[in-house]
Amino acid sequence: MFELKNANEDMIEIESGSVLNVLKRWEMHKEAVAAKINGRYVDLSAEIAESGLLEAIDGASEEGLDIIRHSAAHLMAQAFQSLYPEAHFGIGPSIKNGFYYDMELPESISEEALPKIEKEMKRLAKRAFPIERQILKKEEAIAFFKERGEKYKVELIEEIEDGTVSLYRQGDYVDLCRGPHVPNTSWIKHFKLLSVAGAYWRGDEKNIMLTRVYGTAFADEESLQTYITRLEEAKNRDHRKIGKELDLFSIQPEGPGFPFFHPKGMAILNKLTEFWRQVHEKNGYCEIRTPLILDRSLWIRSGHWDHYRDNMYFTEIDEMPFAIKPMNCPGGILIYKSQIRSYRDLPLRMAELGIVHRHERSGVLHGLMRVRCFTQDDAHLYCTPEQVKDEIKGIMYLCQYIYRDIFGFKYTMELSTRPENSMGSEEQWNIAETALKEALEETNMQYRVNPGDGAFYGPKIDFHLEDCIGRTWQCGTIQLDFQMPEKFDLTFVGADGKEHRPVMLHRTILGSLERFFGILIEQFAGAFPYWLAPVQVRLLPISEDFLDYARLVQAKLVANNIRVEIDSRDEKLGKKIRDAQIQKIPYMAVIGEKEVASDQVAPRERSRGDLGAMSINSFIDVLMEEKNPLLNK
Repeated sequence: MFELKNANEDMIEIESGSVLNVLKRWEMHKEAVAAKINGRYVDLSAEIAESGLLEAIDGASEEGLDIIRHSAAHLMAQAFQSLYPEAHFGIGPSIKNGFYYDMELPESISEEALPKIEKEMKRLAKRAFPIERQILKKEEAIAFFKERGEKYKVELIEEIEDGTVSLYRQGDYVDLCRGPHVPNTSWIKHFKLLSVAGAYWRGDEKNIMLTRVYGTAFADEESLQTYITRLEEAKNRDHRKIGKELDLFSIQPEGPGFPFFHPKGMAILNKLTEFWRQVHEKNGYCEIRTPLILDRSLWIRSGHWDHYRDNMYFTEIDEMPFAIKPMNCPGGILIYKSQIRSYRDLPLRMAELGIVHRHERSGVLHGLMRVRCFTQDDAHLYCTPEQVKDEIKGIMYLCQYIYRDIFGFKYTMELSTRPENSMGSEEQWNIAETALKEALEETNMQYRVNPGDGAFYGPKIDFHLEDCIGRTWQCGTIQLDFQMPEKFDLTFVGADGKEHRPVMLHRTILGSLERFFGILIEQFAGAFPYWLAPVQVRLLPISEDFLDYARLVQAKLVANNIRVEIDSRDEKLGKKIRDAQIQKIPYMAVIGEKEVASDQVAPRERSRGDLGAMSINSFIDVLMEEKNPLLNK
């Protein structure tokens, strides 16, 4: 006998049969794309041959979408095989929001070829090829794929330790796969191919470059169209595109992964850092700065050498080995150790805008979002065990203020627990994880658990921001660390006059300043809040005759710390206004004969339009009323 899991009823005893037939008997098959038997994924065509619990997997669920997308990847590969018989196939997994397949094709293709591939996918889907699972001995599978010339599949199978492997067949197409999949190709209806890229086989730059085609699939057409609309909006908001249009930053071939910030980009970064310093000072942090290059022995002692050296850069000074810092924490620890600390000094909150370098593969570099050099808005807090929870709560409230109140982001939190390559004892990890969990629960913060994704030295809370089009970005983090204080023998003198071990908290809020800048570009589509805008006001003299008055207005605005520029070009007023709108400048002010005669300006706001003629001082008053956290408003 078998039990059927039904959310609306108690467990129901059922007879054996195929999974689909069992679900049909209880009218639970309509939305199902696969199932679980005792927690193990199975196809709907699988026969029940054991006792236990059966669960239907809804196609609209996270698990169901993963199955649909994996099946769509196979359908796409089948279409490529039909159109390009000489193609060789690598891997084709489902990923967040979609899927991809890596292939060696007989000719290069561009995105212009994707409609043709989609058309073939739809044709194959309509034929409703059964997607059938087959188990072969490892040697048989190797021989099978060798005969088909599928060298990449052979390589993958040769590394499998099990004596058997599973294949999935749909028509003439056969793939190496664990499954599960939808029952036949007609179940794959709502899909879209998105882009073409290059990808080294198995991510190794020494291997051949394959063609990677990305796509997405959903359980229904409405969800697909909503996602496509979001993608189009994301393209319009792409920080690389807007960064070029607004002259904010560039990535030069002489420095791949190393951003160059132009004057307007630096104006924004300077305001971000000014705000960062102001809010940290108010919350009891002191600012430090540590060297960019430090002796290799420091990184061996910290554990970064064992756990992170593949992502580090190295150099020599006086024939001694040094490393360029990938993180700020070891340098900050040396400052803590530079003097004897008392319990009266704790909690000690040290913040640093530290420039760090991390080696990233060229294939993953992406504008400001994934770079090799960035500014980390780090802070390291040293506290007694009794102070840990309150410090964690304080960081959470600070994150809430910055994310929600200042920038208008919604956000969620995630508790990541001990990874496989961790340092320290199980007891220490249990204490650390419990402290984070209790802080979350005592503040009534909603969170989810991400097992095994903590840092190698401690568990962490990650903050995921949701932008205006529904995308999420991981920015802030709180990491509780018992390991570094042990490794560096950190102590403080307690009230009892004895030495005690402090607890160390690592935390970022903005994360990488460069990445946060990129997120803000896309969040606001380049139309930054007034206080962040690189140019807050552009003055538009109608002709050269009014330049002197424009310069007078400019001087008064600058005296009030307003960032202003004059459009002195010999262009018509309409073009000057359009260009200011394209540059997303918050305010512009028209200056002509009437304004000069009345000692006024005619301001326009980028969303409200004309504000009516007013004196220069009145215009300054309007600007000073803009929300500006740097003015404590």
